[in-house]
Amino acid sequence: MFFSKSRYTRGTQCAKSLWLKTYKDEVLSTPENTSDKFKTGNKVGELACELFPNGVKIEFEGGSFDEKYEQTKKLLENNQEVIYEATFCYDGILIMIDILQNTKDGLIINEVKSSTSLKDVYIDDCALQYYVLSNLNYKIKQVNLIHLNNEYYRGDFLDINQLFKFNDITDKVIQNQEEVRKNLKYFEEILSKNEEPNIDIGTHCFDPYECDGYEYCWVKQRNLCENENVFNISRLNANKKFEPYQKNIINFKDIKDPSIFNENQQIQIKASLNKEIYINKENIKKFLDTLTYPVYHLDFETFMQAIPEYKGIRPYMQIPFQYSLHIDYKDKLEHKEFLSECGIDPRYELVRNLINDIPKDVCVLSYNASFEKGVIRNLALAFPKFCEHLLNIEKNIKDLMIPFQNKDYYHYKMQGSYSIKKVLPALIPDMEQAYKNLNLIHNGNEAMQSFEAMQNMSENERKSYCQALLEYCKLDTLAMVKILKHLEELIK
Repeated sequence: MFFSKSRYTRGTQCAKSLWLKTYKDEVLSTPENTSDKFKTGNKVGELACELFPNGVKIEFEGGSFDEKYEQTKKLLENNQEVIYEATFCYDGILIMIDILQNTKDGLIINEVKSSTSLKDVYIDDCALQYYVLSNLNYKIKQVNLIHLNNEYYRGDFLDINQLFKFNDITDKVIQNQEEVRKNLKYFEEILSKNEEPNIDIGTHCFDPYECDGYEYCWVKQRNLCENENVFNISRLNANKKFEPYQKNIINFKDIKDPSIFNENQQIQIKASLNKEIYINKENIKKFLDTLTYPVYHLDFETFMQAIPEYKGIRPYMQIPFQYSLHIDYKDKLEHKEFLSECGIDPRYELVRNLINDIPKDVCVLSYNASFEKGVIRNLALAFPKFCEHLLNIEKNIKDLMIPFQNKDYYHYKMQGSYSIKKVLPALIPDMEQAYKNLNLIHNGNEAMQSFEAMQNMSENERKSYCQALLEYCKLDTLAMVKILKHLEELIK
């Protein structure tokens, strides 16, 4: 078995995770959207190769790794200047370098990532590549980490020189070499034993990535699936959650002194233990007094592109393709909606419909309004002629999440969360079933993935998904209408 870069970085996060991957892989879960992330990474990697033209690619499919290594070696001997997926092996460690430059002054390692920032884990990744090449007696001139530039807005054409950011991390990688040697020795020791390492849970379970062993380590081994444990206390720093855990204070019933937590956290703990609902009518009334009828309940559905395909888009910007609008006149309810065609830039038509459906100076209500506000601000930047109207809408958006975020209304079934997906079934149980009864699309992730996939569907399938998207988004704003009515009933 080869020891790869991915196994190395897994081990640097948690050696137990590395052992499980090697000997007990069946207990690890497959993270959501893994295949989408893989496709995105490949797409970004292929585009980055255009920064270094006329290279030769070592094909992943077909042939053994030894053959790929020999092919790479021959290309270097023949002075090939650029090699994509250059493959090397030293002492059982296999590496494939995204883009390798072969210069007269030595090799340049270029590692490409589809993220928008330089992370410490990428240094670990590149440090292992440097370790292998240096032990194979190659001279290394430089190590670059290339990632997407989220400050780049696409113009009429995609400028890949602006899209990508280069980071010279050579010094950091060299400084990391002793750490690599220590890590490899430690991993060898861990993997030489048949016994599972006794490593406790900690903040490393989520840093830099959420571990795929969470279900095994947290739920199966430690029974931390119950909602009434310290890890579910809202707005508590991750390190602070582990302080009571390390003192064997795990469940709410183990807490002898609640005063170590703030007022909102105490509300959650007390409500959960006593199966109570906490209501601060005075604060709820203050919030409701900020609203004026008619109330325009607004919800967007968006998707993102790592590589921006439309003018005025930057990497991973939220691109709205749909909205639902329930207009509540108190005595009647009106619904309006928009869903773009797939495969085109949806923003212009969405904006035209939006400013037609929402007049200036009306009360707009969203749940987690910072999202809707951000989307509208980006639209205002992209379409100056609609800017004034859009910013007027943005200015008048109120956030329905506030009473729940502030624990002015807290139901023990919310489990410490103020997400609408937790608030809604606690307040209006029937709505939970309504989401389950939806066809094809039941959450925002499914909506995003479906919209992007629709351009490759048959006409009949596309119609089904269009209808499903409309029904899903409509339910989101109807849910807001019902939540608002529930709060109004409380203060009567």
